[in-house]
Amino acid sequence: MQPEGKGFDGNAFYRALQTAVSARSKTWKQVSSETGVSASTLTRMAQGRRPDAASLAALSAWAGLNPCDFVDAPYKEARPPAMAQISTLLRTDPNLDAQAAEAVEAILRAAYERLRKVEEKTEE
Repeated sequence: MQPEGKGFDGNAFYRALQTAVSARSKTWKQVSSETGVSASTLTRMAQGRRPDAASLAALSAWAGLNPCDFVDAPYKEARPPAMAQISTLLRTDPNLDAQAAEAVEAILRAAYERLRKVEEKTEE
């Protein structure tokens, strides 16, 4: 059975966040203001409590940290699937609106599935 934290090392995340705060010469009050994460949440994290999902997302984005890097679990993939990575890149591309990103993803997904199946057939 997986522990309550599902393998997430909140303490390691907080230490990495501390490093980012220090490197940017910021105060925790500034971090709170810039991210919208309450000072009380940051204090609880310093005491070993895990942040909620929205706070984790905001702090990760602010610090450039990947929350997956702080998960140690048997179900963790070493590398995300290619289409998941492509989808993320398309949806965060400032040159594409949501509809355009979905259209490009649909084209790439269709090509990927078609070519992947062709490769599987040639291996038989």
